[in-house]
Amino acid sequence: MTHRSNVNYAVLEDRAKFIRTETVRLTRIAGAGHYSSTFSCAEILAALYYAQMRIEPSEPKWADRDRFIMSKGHAAIGLYPVLADLGYFDPSELDTYTRLGSNYGDHPDMKKVRGLDFSSGSLGHGLSVGVGMALAGRMQGRDYRTYVMLGDGEISEGQIWEAVISAGHFQLGHLVILLDRNGLSIDGHTEDIMGIEPVHDRFAAFGWDVQRVDGHDLPSVMGAFENLPEGTTGKPQAIVFDTVKGRGVKRMEMSLDWHVGNLVGEDYDEVMAELEAGLQPYEPEPAE
Repeated sequence: MTHRSNVNYAVLEDRAKFIRTETVRLTRIAGAGHYSSTFSCAEILAALYYAQMRIEPSEPKWADRDRFIMSKGHAAIGLYPVLADLGYFDPSELDTYTRLGSNYGDHPDMKKVRGLDFSSGSLGHGLSVGVGMALAGRMQGRDYRTYVMLGDGEISEGQIWEAVISAGHFQLGHLVILLDRNGLSIDGHTEDIMGIEPVHDRFAAFGWDVQRVDGHDLPSVMGAFENLPEGTTGKPQAIVFDTVKGRGVKRMEMSLDWHVGNLVGEDYDEVMAELEAGLQPYEPEPAE
């Protein structure tokens, strides 16, 4: 079981780096990939899978496992390497990423990939499925948690807020939203397209407990997880992770040009070297 009480932050930092470098490698195989949306949630995924979730890779359908729904399914390129690293399948299978006949597509298919609980890609559906999973656990008398990672662009979908209302009404205390608040969607800045702030107050207004932390600071991420209450009833839980889209690669950080891209030649080598050097202090561009 991969739930750990003693957190090794050096390991989590290394696994976040691994998520980023594997994303770059797999994108080269595919010829295009979602770099920046995956980089923004690398620390969250690392903390979740290597230190927080109750899972058993040797028994992927274990009834009492925690569930994870990657609602922002375009970031699956960063999830596949984690699943392989934990032993759900042979890492060599990833060399077929997006090739004809491969199990590993641009968006995740739970019928083909061991360790997945949901097939996603069309944004806005994940939280509704998470509400259903949480209700099923209650009906079965199980205490697993259901984690749902949402992108901040997708929460302008109306179905998200129907699910938010439902979770509050049913007091699904074991349902946890992980909001990747990176500020950008494919069309531009979220606040220009459809403003969501103050997003923490909006969740709270629908009966959720809300935490807001730096999504790239691993102690803060783990601290938010440690603050989640035990039990299956009570207020549902939302963690708003303030993140930087493209974090870890200077040219991609908060850039609208890298939602989808492909690095080749010297650019590929330079980015891999930058990632191997580890996260550098984030320096936002000065406001015009």
